[in-house]
Amino acid sequence: MSCRKGTFAAVTGIGALLFGGLGIQTASAQTHSSSSHIFALSGDYEGAHDPSVIKAGDTWYVFTTGLAPLGHMAIRCSKDLQVWKLCGQVLREIPKWIRMESPGTRELWAPDISYFNGRYHLYYAYSLFGKNTSGIALLTNKTLDMTSPDYKWVDEGLVLRSRAQDNFNAIDPNLVVETNGLAWLAFGSFWSGIKMRRIDVATGKLSAEDTHLYSLASRERPQNASAGSADLPADWEAVEAPFIIRYDSFYYLFVSWDLCCRGAKSSYRTMVGRSRSVTGPYLDATGKAMLEGGGTPVLVGNRRWVGPGGASLYTEGDQTIMVFHAYDALTGKSALQVSTVSWQDGWPQVGLQDAVPKDR
Repeated sequence: MSCRKGTFAAVTGIGALLFGGLGIQTASAQTHSSSSHIFALSGDYEGAHDPSVIKAGDTWYVFTTGLAPLGHMAIRCSKDLQVWKLCGQVLREIPKWIRMESPGTRELWAPDISYFNGRYHLYYAYSLFGKNTSGIALLTNKTLDMTSPDYKWVDEGLVLRSRAQDNFNAIDPNLVVETNGLAWLAFGSFWSGIKMRRIDVATGKLSAEDTHLYSLASRERPQNASAGSADLPADWEAVEAPFIIRYDSFYYLFVSWDLCCRGAKSSYRTMVGRSRSVTGPYLDATGKAMLEGGGTPVLVGNRRWVGPGGASLYTEGDQTIMVFHAYDALTGKSALQVSTVSWQDGWPQVGLQDAVPKDR
């Protein structure tokens, strides 16, 4: 049901601090200004969807959902977060085991990039649009430098799946590592909402020690709401694209509400809640639980860009950035967006371009 099918894992599983070889994504409470900076982008930034960002060396990498010019899950590169170029794709073709598991899958969704235990980990999803017969898989790599002889994506196989009888959807993965070294995978779309499983950091797969399925966020049923169909949840149940980052003493859960993938008619918006514990409960700024439909707005559409969502974040030094996609209000085409994150009274502030180009 998601068009986001993925996200920017670099921020959740990697970050500015290193702990026992694990990437811990944190941000300092004292280092953010009261206003955010919106980057003016050029180059190959159009068509990006569900961007997941990470920095390796002096290069920023963004991984996105869907087909690439020569394969699946396009990779965009930049030295300054402003000028972007298509620099490759993760896979040339869909793995054989996924084609057998899900014959109808034509593209791969929601890549989430992170770094721990000496390797880059790319979680991604396969599914059919509007179905919860889905799965999350894992690829690993020693480096992101495509000129290195060590550059090779290794197929680690299936991480978890959902079936038609499940009340959740195993797409939109996002890895987060706690400061104590425990790793978690948030995921989900529609149905009963955002879920989480513990991950074994040695394998990148599900933990055998903690097999509990945690619930993090869901939508509140409006009055006189549609019940949906036998096969599909109703539109009011739309919550997906989780991304978790630690800031100060809280974990922040970012999600996308409403509908993506409808061009200029997309209604995606980015919401957030926070918790002292990575497994929740997450509350919005009013104290309402995200499991009860709570969420504080971070990004909403405007006259220039609509449907901003599919966000991921990354912290470097004293700066946190958010990357996300939005749709051109006139053409309906999706494009990459980049903004710094500022913090006001413990809540994130992010910018979205609003000016319409003069040639329009």
